[in-house]
Amino acid sequence: MHPKETLRRWSKLLSRTAVALMFVVGVTVLLLWLAGTFVPKVPNADALPHSRHPEVAGRIETVRLIRIPREESAVGTIRAVHETTIGSKLMARVMEVNLKAGQHVQAGEVLVRLDDADLRAKLEQSLAAVTAAEAAHLQAISDEKRYAGLLKSNAVSRQDYEKTATAVKSSEAELRRAREIVKEVQATLDWATVRSPMAGTVIDKKVDVGDLVRPGQMLVSLFDPKRMQLVSSVRESLAQRLEVGQEIGVEIEGLGKHCTGTISEIVPEAQAASRAFQVKVTGPCPTGIYTGMFARMQIPLEEEDVLVVPRVAVRNVGQLELVDVVDSGHTSRRAVRTGRSFDADVEVLSGLQAGEQVAVPVKQDKRSEGSHE
Repeated sequence: MHPKETLRRWSKLLSRTAVALMFVVGVTVLLLWLAGTFVPKVPNADALPHSRHPEVAGRIETVRLIRIPREESAVGTIRAVHETTIGSKLMARVMEVNLKAGQHVQAGEVLVRLDDADLRAKLEQSLAAVTAAEAAHLQAISDEKRYAGLLKSNAVSRQDYEKTATAVKSSEAELRRAREIVKEVQATLDWATVRSPMAGTVIDKKVDVGDLVRPGQMLVSLFDPKRMQLVSSVRESLAQRLEVGQEIGVEIEGLGKHCTGTISEIVPEAQAASRAFQVKVTGPCPTGIYTGMFARMQIPLEEEDVLVVPRVAVRNVGQLELVDVVDSGHTSRRAVRTGRSFDADVEVLSGLQAGEQVAVPVKQDKRSEGSHE
């Protein structure tokens, strides 16, 4: 191929490549411009402290330290101080159920009745046996008295008399045994009528009419809603700060309520898995709490110093939190970082020191005053 022809082809290729490259660069710059890459979104934070205003506008507040109580929470579960589950002592069929979940019952109130027909029959048999034993015992006493008179006149031998005396003791023992059987059958018959051992609220019933229950089977569970407690696991470093009888705060998140209780028990054994101690808090409980609800125990620690400024003195510009710091009658804008809120104040984590002064803008100051009114 002729050298001039080769040079001409290379020139065309370079020209096309340059045009394509310029097109790609132009499109990229256009997209970046449309995305706002070349326009700053927020002021340069480095330049903020040097931006000065001619005079202070608004109210001047001092950055101050306040002392607040520090606390740590331990999660726990609401439990009833007195909770019981009633089981069956018989194998029988359920004839009557007089309860439902959430129902309030009194002590001694009949909850469940079991089939007791066979037990009543046994009771009648036992009573009949007592009657027979009483008759036999009276006959033995009569025989013993008669033989005692005959023995004085030598009409009977002493051996015959001793047999009647032994019969008296034997009939007396038989009578006591028959009466004890009656008591046993009566006690078993009483088991067929299940009564509430306390005044409380039904958690749940486990049986219905027609069910066949066996000894040991659970019938109903109850709890006393007037005596509730928080059972919490507290790690050992915090448990050392607690003692029985100490008053402590309890927060029930589900109800949004906060109450005060008294530490009633600290189990003197750490749980092997978590190295935590079980702590129980009892006391006046608000209405509407039930066993199994989630709660937190507020464990008090040492007080801490917190740096605060009025909340209205802090403005948000993009991702920045800014305040106007007053110095010699002028203000300079400064970036800060805030934390917790305390009523009208907010915690300052960085950017300010105690004793410095900040300006509250006029508009925000008026808005704050209006909200307080």
